[in-house]
Amino acid sequence: MRRRRPTSDRETGGVRNTPTRISPLFLALLAVTVLGGVLATSDNRALIITGVVLLVLGGWATSLCLHEFGHAVAALRGGDREVREKGYLTLDPRRYTDPVLSLLLPILFVLIGGIPLPGGAVWINHGALRSKRDEANVSLAGPAMNLLLGIGLTASVATIEMPFGLAAGLSYLAFLQVIAFVLNILPVPGLDGYGAIEPWLSPKARHLGEQARPWAPLGIVLILFVIPGASYVFFNGADALFNAVGGSTRLYGYGNLYFRFWE
Repeated sequence: MRRRRPTSDRETGGVRNTPTRISPLFLALLAVTVLGGVLATSDNRALIITGVVLLVLGGWATSLCLHEFGHAVAALRGGDREVREKGYLTLDPRRYTDPVLSLLLPILFVLIGGIPLPGGAVWINHGALRSKRDEANVSLAGPAMNLLLGIGLTASVATIEMPFGLAAGLSYLAFLQVIAFVLNILPVPGLDGYGAIEPWLSPKARHLGEQARPWAPLGIVLILFVIPGASYVFFNGADALFNAVGGSTRLYGYGNLYFRFWE
């Protein structure tokens, strides 16, 4: 998600000298994901459904952390040393602003509509970055992480023999990563695609983008849900990219059925 420069210690959480070891909370999310994967290997339909739900929710929450971690690592490489002090390298979702916006809201949207909203945001000191290219790289690093996760998951399904339920769950999780990449790469204020081009915009255009930033991502979601045909075009584009990276539409479809078992 697009980030801005922090203006006070309150915005950064007042964190200083934060260790960089992996957060126990992130490891707990990873454990839920693994547990879901184990349950998805069962021959019992109820256990498969439970496993896929845990696998997808835990995996999606884990990917939100990795997305923001990607931003932080790119910022560190670009010259912003404060990301280490703020704890962004620990993969702790509590460091990525509001836990409700960072985890709960994106997970809720995945549950009700399959639209993987951007999660929390890391606060980048843009003044510490060395160049416009570094600023663009920071924005692109998050979506790139989603795309790499999607490619990795589809590759594992394609090359490793595994039970059908696990393959279906991993394929659905991979498709969510692809959707997250497509959504985040849009050049819309508040999304990472806009952040990648913002350094080269005129001051007037950047000011307009700053005004639109709080509302533009919500507008995209409303367009997808309200305007006829918009979601069809969006998901068709995501489908094409999913197939291009080796994903199985059939397995993704079954994963979707398992995950949204109540429909």
